[in-house]
Amino acid sequence: MDRTARPRANTQLTELEARYAALRQAARSPGAEPGDVLDAAFTELEGAIDLLRADGAGPGGPAPDAAAGEQRPGSGGGDSAERSLLRAAFQDTPVPLFLLTRDGTVQRVNKAAGDLIGAKPGYATGRPFTAFVNLPSRAAVNSQLTAVARTGKQRGIRCSLLAAGGLVPSELIIGTVAVRGEADPLMVAVRATAAPPSKPAAPPSQAPRDAATGNNAPRDNAPRDNATRDNATHDDAARGEADDAGGPGGDGTRLGAVQAITRRLDLVTAVARLLLENQGFSESRTLQRCARLIAAELTTWVIVDLERRHRLRRQFVLGPDDAGLAELTSAIAAVDPLPGSVPCTVHESGRPALIAHAEDTGVLGDGLDGEPLLVKMDATSVLSVPLADGENRYGVLTLVRRAADGHFKVADLALVEELGEQMALAIRVDRTFRRRSDTADALHASLLPRRMPEIGGLKIAATYIASAEDPEVGGDFYDVYQTPDGWGLAVGDVCGKGEEAAAVTAAARHAIRVLARRCADPGEVLAGANEIVLAEEFALDGGFVTANVAHLSWLDGKLRVVIGSSGHPAAILLRADGRVRAMNGGGLPLGLFPDASPATQELTLDAGDVLFLYTDGVAQARGPNNTYFGDRLADELAGLAGSTAADLVASMRQAMLAFSAGNLIDDVTMLAVRVGRVAKGSGSVSGTGTARKTSTPLA
Repeated sequence: MDRTARPRANTQLTELEARYAALRQAARSPGAEPGDVLDAAFTELEGAIDLLRADGAGPGGPAPDAAAGEQRPGSGGGDSAERSLLRAAFQDTPVPLFLLTRDGTVQRVNKAAGDLIGAKPGYATGRPFTAFVNLPSRAAVNSQLTAVARTGKQRGIRCSLLAAGGLVPSELIIGTVAVRGEADPLMVAVRATAAPPSKPAAPPSQAPRDAATGNNAPRDNAPRDNATRDNATHDDAARGEADDAGGPGGDGTRLGAVQAITRRLDLVTAVARLLLENQGFSESRTLQRCARLIAAELTTWVIVDLERRHRLRRQFVLGPDDAGLAELTSAIAAVDPLPGSVPCTVHESGRPALIAHAEDTGVLGDGLDGEPLLVKMDATSVLSVPLADGENRYGVLTLVRRAADGHFKVADLALVEELGEQMALAIRVDRTFRRRSDTADALHASLLPRRMPEIGGLKIAATYIASAEDPEVGGDFYDVYQTPDGWGLAVGDVCGKGEEAAAVTAAARHAIRVLARRCADPGEVLAGANEIVLAEEFALDGGFVTANVAHLSWLDGKLRVVIGSSGHPAAILLRADGRVRAMNGGGLPLGLFPDASPATQELTLDAGDVLFLYTDGVAQARGPNNTYFGDRLADELAGLAGSTAADLVASMRQAMLAFSAGNLIDDVTMLAVRVGRVAKGSGSVSGTGTARKTSTPLA
């Protein structure tokens, strides 16, 4: 073999190996026709024999493609009228015709072929012919094209072509065309063995795209990625699909356009309503509901990938409503998109991608078994848009359509872009809410004791419940702190919500704690706290703080309690024998008047007695027929006489939630102090919580 023939043979061998691998993969595909694959395998075997014969012929042997590329003599130019006649005959013949280069690239298609694939003839130019063939048959068709180019002999094969409305079972007749002075191109004639699927009807994706829909769908400022054909929306695709409705604009075409627009608007409205109804602000649940709606309405696979720690991660996959696809759905969801795949490219560029006819089966990457996901899904059309709100990119929404369901069009791209923007806005709202909620929880947690101190002779329990109607930072607070000669309690409520109310809550709580370390008198402590809350930096517009402050100390074996009140609900004393007594309460709230005087009251508690402090959320808890829990508060406490502090608080919490069915209109705080048994002769409570004399407090 000469020096020029050897490289050509090597190239043919490489191409043969690639076609062989494609045939093996096609044979494993569930949609492949075994007879066609076998016929293609024999065709490749014949080609391999020819290649071996050419190699064995030696230096003088003919090259296998010599005859095919031979120049034909003839006149220098043809008659222009004859050429025009031939072009017209090619264009207007009722049989779909594809003119291909010898490597299978489409050079030209006639009108009938354009109607068959659902696009104008210019759309197919420059694409591999196999891009319009159903995936399981592509390898076999490619082998037959190669065999005709090699031998010049006509061949036929049955396969399904990809049309706008789905698959069209067809028979292909492949031959060569003799052209003077050029290598013989290939001609493919198509005979449909079944009627093409009807276009209009149900979901928006199956409705034909006509001029009216086309003008409405693409937006002037919609981003485009023209870098490569596989991840871009081409102008020729837009032109090719603009007349998909077919025929001149009549009443039927206009009616189909109106129906298509209406279906798209209905889908956008349904998704918007779904997002607005996201009461729980659950990002995952909302996105899945949107994806389920899109999958059903557009008859497509829906894949959602979100960025997590600077990498695109697969969140979930929803397929067509088919129980047999559950295993396949799990296999797709098990792999994250890899760099170079369509989702990653769209996320990095921020531009959408429309691949009406996928030429590369690896556009979505491979499954765990190494097989391309596109092949697993028996899909040929991909549409991917970024989930972006104009400022942030959160991920990618990818739609994949099976060959039997048709291919995506420019109108679908505009629709899915709109849905992607809505989903991105929902993600932003959800994450903003969650950040605020986390901040609110952390802020409010900082205003409550991390743990209750151990106080000799006393048991203390408390609970806090946030309002169900307003999740912002609440104004309730409680505290247990040490005083010069005992211990102090504080329960309060700030009028208002949000960060401003939280700042006042923090000011009031810390003011009470700091002032009580120097002065045990609750009246003076509240008066000093009033001055601090009135300071300009803590002032609320029309707001105020209510609080109860109690000072605890031991006196002759009994617990002496002095309570100061500034407009807060009165504390309740529950005796060991079940008697209930409400304290006087009174006083003016903090933060209203400079000379506001708190009310004070002194009482003594014996072993088994309970002092119960709470905020107005307890009294205002509303039950059936607009009744209030405050009206039955005394009865509920009386029934809990003898309970431990923890059991009493837990029981009150349960009773209040059951009464209001969990619908609390305000934050709730409850704090209970129960007196244990203390030996006679004990002194006041020391700073460390133990008796000063020799007595031993008992719980």
